[in-house]
Amino acid sequence: MISVSLCMIVRNEEKGLFRCLSTVKEIADEIIIVDTGSTDKTKEVAKSFGAKIYDFEWIDHFAAARNYAFKQATQEYILWLDADDTIAKKDQTLFKELKKTLPSHIHSVTMPYNLAFDSDGNVTSSLRRNRLVRRDSNFQWIGPVHEYLEVGGNIHHSEVCITHQKDKQHTDRNLRIYRKRAEQGEQFSPRDLYYYANELRDHGLHREAVEYYNKFLNTAKGWVEDNIQACLKLAECYGQLGDKEKEFQALCKTLQYDAPRAEFCCRIGAFFLEKNQCKEAIYWYQQAVELPEQAENMGFTNRAYSTWLPHLQLCLCYDRIGEHLQANTHNELALKYAPSHPSMRYNRKYFKTLLGPAYSTGTGIGNKK
Repeated sequence: MISVSLCMIVRNEEKGLFRCLSTVKEIADEIIIVDTGSTDKTKEVAKSFGAKIYDFEWIDHFAAARNYAFKQATQEYILWLDADDTIAKKDQTLFKELKKTLPSHIHSVTMPYNLAFDSDGNVTSSLRRNRLVRRDSNFQWIGPVHEYLEVGGNIHHSEVCITHQKDKQHTDRNLRIYRKRAEQGEQFSPRDLYYYANELRDHGLHREAVEYYNKFLNTAKGWVEDNIQACLKLAECYGQLGDKEKEFQALCKTLQYDAPRAEFCCRIGAFFLEKNQCKEAIYWYQQAVELPEQAENMGFTNRAYSTWLPHLQLCLCYDRIGEHLQANTHNELALKYAPSHPSMRYNRKYFKTLLGPAYSTGTGIGNKK
């Protein structure tokens, strides 16, 4: 069985840290906590779990702090988490099994990072991250903010999931770090350009975000998944700025990097639906439904765009053009993916009233009983 050091960097995380460590205490053989300046009871919480605590002066550089934490580890493998991450019971079981079965030649283990859930507990967005790495590989963190772990060698893709449970208010910390670096005249990497644009967009600074998304795409050096996301977010920014033509162009630019994705199809569908061009919208939402399932990669995925969302929008489109049976069919298909969704449940009542009780709303899909 492999041994695991959990390495974390924290600051004022007393609530989240307790929840996190409670879910990993039976997995980690060693807990390393690097504190970057807490003024609450974070250290006391860490001590209650037997953690080894180290202080690190904050220098606006996440990679430096994480690399320092990794240097304190003594076990065979290193697991990293943030204080707002947890490991669900079923995933704790899977992790314990992984510790018993992981081949000795594996240098890094990726795990799905589940970021959002619907009201039924289904994962709606996730991505994969390198979570567990051999200590003797000496992998390094790169980047002051939105840092990444640079790995190589033999990679194992595990089904152990890490769950994100953010409960702290979003701050402008990352944006301030980028601003400071820009003011100092630092030459940003393509990755930095992309994540700086994301921070600008998240803070509603859409014109500046447009500038940096375009700078990023113009480097022609971005990872394909970042390129696609940059185009989609660029389109969103143009939409916020009221430039519909450039919004459409940015959406179509995703096709330079890969075959159509479900999110692209849904966004194009929404573009036409907003113009009340329902037949065109129907075509694109139908494409989202019919696309083959995308092979899993390390990029961000939102399953809503390939499951309930296009069906819900097809329901709306068909209802608008008077094809109520077809609309009801798609609403029932949407409900199969998200049975508690309020819009779909409302639609079910609407179609029952419109079509009459002769049509099934639960056991069939637009079929007469």
